[in-house]
Amino acid sequence: MNTAILLIGGNLGDRIGHLQQATQLIARNAGEIVKASALYETAPWGNVEQPDYLNQALQIATPLAALPLMHTLLETERQIGRIRQHKWGARVIDIDMIFYNDAIINLPDLKIPHPRMQSRQFVLVPLNEIVPGYVHPVLHQSVKELLAACPDLLPATRYQADTSSTGQ
Repeated sequence: MNTAILLIGGNLGDRIGHLQQATQLIARNAGEIVKASALYETAPWGNVEQPDYLNQALQIATPLAALPLMHTLLETERQIGRIRQHKWGARVIDIDMIFYNDAIINLPDLKIPHPRMQSRQFVLVPLNEIVPGYVHPVLHQSVKELLAACPDLLPATRYQADTSSTGQ
């Protein structure tokens, strides 16, 4: 079994529902979900003229090799309704593979570890919740150490669903 660390997120439509659907499809088609972080809300990164994101980190145990896993994750995005139009644009769902075992992969369609993960709070905060000691195979620092040194100023805040409109 292989270990993959994923980050799922989205900022369009039923954000929580899309994350739940992604989690179910990943569990069905890619492997067992071993750990899942809380949901975190963050302002958009890059193109700021869009709604806030919800993100969640997942650790999965998968029988799939890295490239077939990536294809499965892309198919999961497609099934949920992801249409790739603009870099850093709004999206229904985004599934990134951050780590795959301790592999270093540099293919045109797959870069592991994720090349910008160490610079983004919205990746590191949920990862730190589930795998703080996971060591980046290139930078040789743990997720916790990378978070402490992260230059990103956009906070990732634990998401609390608004229950004030439930009539209770």
